[in-house]
Amino acid sequence: MLNPQLISTVINILRPHLPNLIAAMGTVGNGTLTAVGEAVPKTVQQLWGKMSGAIARKPAAQEAAADLATAPDDPDLQAAFRVQLKKVLEADPGLAKEIASWLAEQPEEIAQTSIQQTTIGNQNQTIGQVSGSGNKVVGTESGASS
Repeated sequence: MLNPQLISTVINILRPHLPNLIAAMGTVGNGTLTAVGEAVPKTVQQLWGKMSGAIARKPAAQEAAADLATAPDDPDLQAAFRVQLKKVLEADPGLAKEIASWLAEQPEEIAQTSIQQTTIGNQNQTIGQVSGSGNKVVGTESGASS
């Protein structure tokens, strides 16, 4: 079974850079990255280089990546890409293992996962769990509490 953390980590690394990656390639998976320069960190380019061919071979994944590149903060497009990425990695366990190994070799700031929660309203509860070392929890509380 594929580790869901792997998919989340890959998406968190790629998502902010997909517009530049896809624009630089012309089309998803044409095999070369041109002129991304410093717009995309080398480590992200390396990860995309590992992924792009497999994504290009699956039209639904290619479309999901291109759609997400147009609106990286859209949660529906993120979910669609997550589903397609999961299918790509499940179909190619060797690629999943290669990416997991590559991530394990990266500095902590590259392979970390960030989750943002926003809760608005009255009498809300937000529950979360943070474990590991070097974690940072940031939050604010406003409104009257009882």
